[in-house]
Amino acid sequence: MTGCKSFRPSIDYNSEILVLGSMPGVKSLEEQQYYAHPQNRFWKVMAHICKTPDLHNADYSKKLNTLLKNRIALWDTIKSCTREGSLDSNILNEIPNDIKNLLKKYPKIKTICLNGNKSFSAFKKYNSELLNQYTCYKLPSTSPANAKYSLDKLVSEWQIIKNNS
Repeated sequence: MTGCKSFRPSIDYNSEILVLGSMPGVKSLEEQQYYAHPQNRFWKVMAHICKTPDLHNADYSKKLNTLLKNRIALWDTIKSCTREGSLDSNILNEIPNDIKNLLKKYPKIKTICLNGNKSFSAFKKYNSELLNQYTCYKLPSTSPANAKYSLDKLVSEWQIIKNNS
């Protein structure tokens, strides 16, 4: 088992949408970048949402800045855990991030998008009262482990972000 620790949020005071993953995978932790695994479809989905066609090939700072320009913040529901490999189903000993305080600090956020089942279940477990205070969407995971969703289907489901920006 490996100890895993999430990153700092990518956020600014103009952010209106918060996208929450669960815990970065092994490749993301190695690279110290959100969604660094080349087969994770997150940046390809965001390319459609943000109308920036080549976003998935951009350098990391451009990726984050593009999201911020589109008022989209990134973080994770889990602050730390132990896990073998990258699968959410292997997460043990999870400690949540302090999402309540983040939302107090950034009051323009009105919409929370949860990237996958584990992100949603951890959010619900530790922040259930926020489900009624914010517009929350449980979205299909962009992980390559979620093979039943094609890129087109993911983009279609994730369009909800565009409708709330």
